[in-house]
Amino acid sequence: MNFTLLITVILTAITLVAAAYVVAKLIGPRSYAKVKGEPYESGIPTRGSSWLPVSVGFYLFAILFLMFDVETVFLYPWAVVVKDFGSMALLSIGFFLLVLVFGLAYAWRKGDLEWK
Repeated sequence: MNFTLLITVILTAITLVAAAYVVAKLIGPRSYAKVKGEPYESGIPTRGSSWLPVSVGFYLFAILFLMFDVETVFLYPWAVVVKDFGSMALLSIGFFLLVLVFGLAYAWRKGDLEWK
């Protein structure tokens, strides 16, 4: 098997990433004042720490949204070719939607879709 193209792509990727890193280091700003590291909110200096604990529920809700959003994008290619495949396409998308509904029901039953 000829891996010339694969090796070329990998070497090109490594070279481009390294070049971008070097260029950023060469022309990037070098000011490291203490004021630049402080958080800034609407012109009002912050009091206390800016690191606040965030509920895991926000992350879980976002992941569930992305999961269902990305999976519904897969419905478009199916809709384009459904006439060509007939009843087999209908069965496969039915199973796909069934898995989506079960996943949504599972998340709903666990209470992952509720803000607490």
